[in-house]
Amino acid sequence: MSDGPTRRQAAVKRAFDVAFAAVGLVLTSPLILLAWLAARLDTGLGGFFRQRRIGLHGRPFDILKIRTMKPVPGWDTVVTTERDPRITRLGRFLRRSKLDELPQLYNILVGDMSFVGPRPEVPAYIQLLADEDRVILSVRPGLTGPATLKYRDEQRLLAGVADPERYNREVIFPDKVRLNREYIEHYSLRRDFAYLWRTVAPGSRESDERRDR
Repeated sequence: MSDGPTRRQAAVKRAFDVAFAAVGLVLTSPLILLAWLAARLDTGLGGFFRQRRIGLHGRPFDILKIRTMKPVPGWDTVVTTERDPRITRLGRFLRRSKLDELPQLYNILVGDMSFVGPRPEVPAYIQLLADEDRVILSVRPGLTGPATLKYRDEQRLLAGVADPERYNREVIFPDKVRLNREYIEHYSLRRDFAYLWRTVAPGSRESDERRDR
């Protein structure tokens, strides 16, 4: 068991993040620009969506995404399901394809995030953490990780329960915290690369579903 990355592991992890985020931004910048323009026209709002999240050591930062939603009167929850009326038709495609996440390469490049780690939460959910669970704030939040992979179909799951916000708060969020603590307590660079492979490899969704049964 470890207490998270050693100094050497953290340096290697950060070097990997900077190098591949820079390359990723160069390669995907035309796609990000196209998605930004499409989202701007689709929603009538700015093409980028910024939301305050909590990062390393509890420091707040603004996460970047392609905008996929537009305001609907009476809907103000931060919990979204696949039936959420605020999500536009284009937004559903961007979410399914994960193209809305591409701007987070910038968050990784500047040090707000890492490729692998706990997903960054909104401040209200961080306040729910017990003292021993705040260890998840000892590493940079990630684009992917064990909890992200297990709940990659979270919106569909939440659409099937009567009270999505309560289910997320009482069931999904505690399980994510457990998974993220295990990620830190058993940290290794090899596991980081395994999570990245499971995120991008063809067929990884089906293998994850079999593993979680």
